Amino acid sequence: MNTQNTSAGTKPDLPLEIAHLLLIDVVGYSKLLVNEQIELLQELNQIVRKTECFRSAEASGGLIRVPTGDGMALLFFRSPEEPAQCALEISVALKGHPHIQVRMGVHSGPVNQVTDVNDRTNIAGAGINIAQRVMDCGDAGHILLSKHLADDLAEYRHWRPHLHDLGECEVKYGLRLHLVNLYKDNLGNPHLPDKLKRGKRWKQAAVPVRPISAPRWPKSVLMIAMLGSAVALAVSFLTFFHRASPTSAGKFSEIAAPVLEKSIAVLPFENLSKEKENAYFADGVQDEILNGLAKVADLKVISRTSTMQYKTGVPRNLREIGAALGVAHVLEGSVQRAGNRVRVNAQLVDARTDRQVWAQTYDRDLTDVFAIQSEIAKAIADQLQAKLSPSEENAIERPPTADITAFNLYTQAKNLLLTSFSSAARARLLVAADLLNEAIRRDPSFFQAYCQLAHTHDLLYFFGLDHTPARLALAEAAIQAAFRLRPDAGETHLSRAENLYWVHRDYGSALTELAAASQTLPNDPRIFYLTGLIQRRQGRWEESTRNLERAIDLDPRNFFTLQQIAISYGVLRRYGEEKSVLDRALAIEPNNVDTQVALASVEFHWKADTRPLHRAIDSIRATNPGALPSVANDWLSCALAERDIASARNALDAFGEIPLTDYAVHLNRPLMEGVIARMIKDEGTARAAFIAARAEQDKTVRAQPDYGPALCVLGLIDAALGRNEEALREGRRAVELLPVEKDAINGPLMITYLAMIAAWANDKDLACGQLGIAIRPPSTVSYGQLKLLPFWDPLRGDPCFEKIVASLAPK
Repeated sequence: MNTQNTSAGTKPDLPLEIAHLLLIDVVGYSKLLVNEQIELLQELNQIVRKTECFRSAEASGGLIRVPTGDGMALLFFRSPEEPAQCALEISVALKGHPHIQVRMGVHSGPVNQVTDVNDRTNIAGAGINIAQRVMDCGDAGHILLSKHLADDLAEYRHWRPHLHDLGECEVKYGLRLHLVNLYKDNLGNPHLPDKLKRGKRWKQAAVPVRPISAPRWPKSVLMIAMLGSAVALAVSFLTFFHRASPTSAGKFSEIAAPVLEKSIAVLPFENLSKEKENAYFADGVQDEILNGLAKVADLKVISRTSTMQYKTGVPRNLREIGAALGVAHVLEGSVQRAGNRVRVNAQLVDARTDRQVWAQTYDRDLTDVFAIQSEIAKAIADQLQAKLSPSEENAIERPPTADITAFNLYTQAKNLLLTSFSSAARARLLVAADLLNEAIRRDPSFFQAYCQLAHTHDLLYFFGLDHTPARLALAEAAIQAAFRLRPDAGETHLSRAENLYWVHRDYGSALTELAAASQTLPNDPRIFYLTGLIQRRQGRWEESTRNLERAIDLDPRNFFTLQQIAISYGVLRRYGEEKSVLDRALAIEPNNVDTQVALASVEFHWKADTRPLHRAIDSIRATNPGALPSVANDWLSCALAERDIASARNALDAFGEIPLTDYAVHLNRPLMEGVIARMIKDEGTARAAFIAARAEQDKTVRAQPDYGPALCVLGLIDAALGRNEEALREGRRAVELLPVEKDAINGPLMITYLAMIAAWANDKDLACGQLGIAIRPPSTVSYGQLKLLPFWDPLRGDPCFEKIVASLAPK
C-alpha cells in the first residue's frame, strides 16, 4: 500500500507505531468497467475528503492516506474515536450516493512505513493486516470493528448504545477475530454478515452481547494475573498497597491426587563438562526432553518450574521427590560436552521402589544432540507404555534449532524467566530479551525463541515496566513471526492468549486461544493457570479453582500459584484461610522472603497490627540483607505505619533505583521523600521533593499520555503541591482511561488513587465517596492501610472516613 505524495527520498523508514485504522472497500468493484471503476473511486475520494474527521486530521498532520486499488486505508494517530467517527460521517454522505456500496473495517494496531521497490513509502505491520481481515468479514454497509478497538470506544458513554457484539469469526490463516458491529440511526448495516452466517463463529458466554452494556462493577475484583514465577513481583509488594483477587468456590484443595502410573518428572541433568558455562547446555537438554514428553497427552509430566528446584550435585532421595511431585517415575541424567562431542547419560527410575527401569548412554557428535533428546523422550514414552499419536511423535522429533549457540542463548533466557521476579524484574527481562534477540539473529527460524520473546515483551508491558507502544509493537511483532513459522502450534496460541489477556484484556479471545493451545500442550500448567485467572475475572469461581488445582497438579512446587490463592483470600478478607495457604507455600519454600513477609502482613491488614511484619523485616535484615530490595515495599509500609521516620528512610535506601510499585502504578522516590518530610512537618523539604517528583513524573506521562497508572501518580503529586484542580482532573482521567470493566485489578486501583488525590486536595466528600466504592469486597483496600498509613491522614477525624475505617475493623 503506497501513501499519497510521500517519497522515500524525503522521508526515511519509520519504526513501529500504533495507528487507528479505517479501511474502506468498494463492494462489487471487480464487476465494473474500467471507466466506471475510475469514476467511482474519484467520487468516493471526494466524499471521504469532505468529511470533518478527514479534514481535521489532515490539517493537524495526523493522517496517512493509502490507496488500496478498490478502496483506501486511512491511518489516524490521535484517538481510536477518529476512524469510527469518520466511518459514520462517510455513511451519512453516502446516503446521497446510493450507487456507491462500501464496507468498512476499523482497528488499532502497530504499523510502520517501509520503502517499496518503487522507492515510495509503503505501510506494513500487524495493524493494517488485521484491519483488512476485519473489513473482509463485512457486507455492503457494514462498519465492523475489532473487539480491541470497540473496548476503547466503550469507555465513552455516547458510543456504547451503538456497539453490537458479533462474537468471533475465523478468517485467513485460521486467525480468529472478535468483531463488533457499529450501527446507529440508519447508518451502518445492522444485519449479521454473511461470512459469520456461513463460516465458523464462536460466542464466549462471558462476552457481552448486543448492545455492549454500560460499565458496572463486576462480581469481584480479581488478583493480578501473572504467569508462573512472575507472581512474585506482586507478592513482594503485598503490604505497601495490599493486593487484589477473587471470591472463592471453597478452600483450595489440599487432598493429594492419586499417583498415576504414566507420570514422570524430568530432573535437572548434571553438567559434567569442564567448562561450567556448559551448564546452560545441560539445562537445555533436560528442558527439551521434558518438553517432548509434555506433548504426550497419555502422560502426566511435571513442569520444569517444579523440577528445577532439585539441583544437581547434592544427594537426591528419589522416593521423597516422587512423593512431593506426585509422580510414579523420575528421569535423571548427566551431560558432558567436549569439543564437538557430547555424551548424555539418562536413567528412568520407579520413584515408588527406587528401581531402575531403563538406562542408556549416548556418545555422539554435538550436532546430534537434538536427535539424542528425541530418542530419550520416545524411549521413556515407550517404557511407560504411553500411546503416541503421529502428531505427538512428530513434535518430539522436531529439533528446536540447528544452531547450538542459539540454543544456549535461548536456554539462558528461559532460566532468567523462571527466576523469581522481584525488584530486579525489569533488568532480568531486558537481559532475557537481548539473549533471545541474539538467538533469533543467529537462527531467524527459531520458533520457540520468538514465543519466549513475545512472552518477555508482554511481561515488560503488562507490569508497567515499559508500558509503551514500542514495547507493545515488539511483542506483537514476535507473535506475528511465530505465527508465520508455525500458525497451528500450541505455543503460538499460548503466546496469543498471553498477549490478548495481559495487553488487550480480551478475555473471551484469550480463552479461545488457550483452548486451542491445550490441544497440543496437554501438560503445560500455564494454560490451566491463565484459564483459571481469566475465569476468576469473569466470576466463574468453581471452574477457576479447578483449573488452578490442575496447574498445581502439574507444577506442585510452584508456590507462587499458592501465594496467589492466598492473596485472593486476603482481598476477600478471609484472612484465616489466607494464612493457611501461605503456610502451605512456606512448607515448599521455607526461606522465600516474599512469602514470609506476605504471611506476616496478614495481621497488618486484618487487625492493623504491625508487630509480626516488623519482626519479619528485622529477621530478614539480620539474616538475609541481600533480600531487602525484594521486601523494601513491605519494610517502607511497616515503617510508615509505625511513624518511624529513620526506618522509613532506610527502607527507601534499600530500593536503590527500583521504583515503588503498586501493581501497574510506580511511585517515584522523590514523592515518597516528600511524604516522609511532610510527616515531620518539614514543609520546605517536602515541597522541594514534590517539585522534583513532578518533573520526573511529567516525563513519564508525556511518554505515556493515555496510561492511567502514570497519570494518577502525577495527580497525587499535583495534589501535594496544592495544584488541586489539575490533580483532580488527572485522577478522574486515570479512572476514565482504565475503567474497572477493562481491568479488574488496576481499574479499582485508579478509584483508590482518586480517593487519595481528593483527600490530599482537601475534597473530603469526593474522597469518602470514592473510598466507599473502593472498599467494597473484594477490595485492594484493607483496614490496616486506612487505620495506619499516612496517605489517609488528611481524612482522619472526618466522621465519614472514620465510619469507613470502623466498618473494616475485625469483628
